[in-house]
Amino acid sequence: MKKAVLFFLLIFTVLKINAQIKPCGPPSIALQAQLKNTETVAKLNFPKTTWRFYSEKGFASAWLNNGTEKKAWQALLFIDCVLQYGLAPADYHPKELLYDKLQVITETPDKVDDRQKAQFDIMLTDAMLSIINHLHYGKLNPEYSQAVIENGVSLPFYAEKQLLTILMQPDITEGVLGVQPASKLYSDLQYKMRQLKGQYDGDCYTVPEETIRKIAINMERIRWAVLDDNAPYVHINIPSFKLGYHSPQLDKEFKVIVGSASTPTPVLQSNIEYFTTAPEWKIPNSIFTKEILRKAVKNPAYLAQNNYTLYNHLGAIQNPDQPTLKSILKAPKGYYAKQSAGCDNALGVLVFRFKNIYSVYLHDTPDKNLFNRTKRDLSHGCIRIEHPEVLAELLLKNDQQEKKVNLLKKNIATQKCQNFTLNKPLPIKITYLTCTINDGELVTYSDVYGQDKSLEMALYNVK
Repeated sequence: MKKAVLFFLLIFTVLKINAQIKPCGPPSIALQAQLKNTETVAKLNFPKTTWRFYSEKGFASAWLNNGTEKKAWQALLFIDCVLQYGLAPADYHPKELLYDKLQVITETPDKVDDRQKAQFDIMLTDAMLSIINHLHYGKLNPEYSQAVIENGVSLPFYAEKQLLTILMQPDITEGVLGVQPASKLYSDLQYKMRQLKGQYDGDCYTVPEETIRKIAINMERIRWAVLDDNAPYVHINIPSFKLGYHSPQLDKEFKVIVGSASTPTPVLQSNIEYFTTAPEWKIPNSIFTKEILRKAVKNPAYLAQNNYTLYNHLGAIQNPDQPTLKSILKAPKGYYAKQSAGCDNALGVLVFRFKNIYSVYLHDTPDKNLFNRTKRDLSHGCIRIEHPEVLAELLLKNDQQEKKVNLLKKNIATQKCQNFTLNKPLPIKITYLTCTINDGELVTYSDVYGQDKSLEMALYNVK
């Protein structure tokens, strides 16, 4: 009898508490209706991603159910702070996601119809999915565009799954920030941006808008590059004329020469698969026709002096006499040249190979004096590195091939051509970063290819 009384008292208490709680979230049918509404969908940045998110939730409210309103307030506060992360508030529905509107929905839900609740819930979800995608991929990623992300096929990262996980946590902020690149280059810029827009903004410390946008566009570029300091990689930054070998145990920096403005080095991501000692060089067609042939016509001994051999399209060696060279110069399409290993070989003693559609590579150069220059945008697009033998040793040691270091040195000394294949190809990232942080201070580099303005305009929706 006593147990029965206690049971009924417990039931009565639960019913009384539930009666005091006002349901404020939109029902599933209202959410589905708004996700199909053309006017609502037209406002979304990622409508397909948003649909996939709600489909996973069974079309239940994400932010306006009893107990989840706190996370809705956290989300609005985060949207207010996106400038600290190099993002623009205008991209995340500022006209729809108002504090006053959320307050009315949560405090007096009976005064707001289900359609308006559903719209608010959907807009907030799209805003957070957009922020997660922009923090992870970047807003203008050339490989993972908005259309690619929307299709959702074979992505390395899904914002909708991440948001579902984040919403299970007491505070959403840590989960959202966790999608950013795991790179010191990025975290240093992000910390500086947080200082400038979070701590100093509105204070007596005035920060030029130009500086803010400079940091923002370079944070965007790092997101494209997928830099991750938790594993070894090689990073070439074009404007700084530097190559960095990064691993959890060691960081090593090298000077490099990059492409000129007329023959720029491309931004790319690939993997170094092998390198070659005393390499033979097949001359790129543009260099062959515009430089090598013209010099050879003026001086037929030029080819022999620089270890060049002339071939036709069938691979047959051609006689480099002056009449032949003049004839080839008129119609060079069916011919090419190779440079054999030697002290004047344009590739130097080492070349590092990685797959890319631009046919560029990383190599040594016999002209070491060029590394004394401050501005080193001098090549036809490939990257020349100072002290390539040091990088080659690092690659072998990282690949557990320390025993081949002596063979590497011997081949360089005797000019023997040999490939050294890595068991595990090493990531190589070529970026275009025009600013970084050094000891807490902003360091800017020359915009050698004039790319900053166009990216700034695109990132900030400037027509």
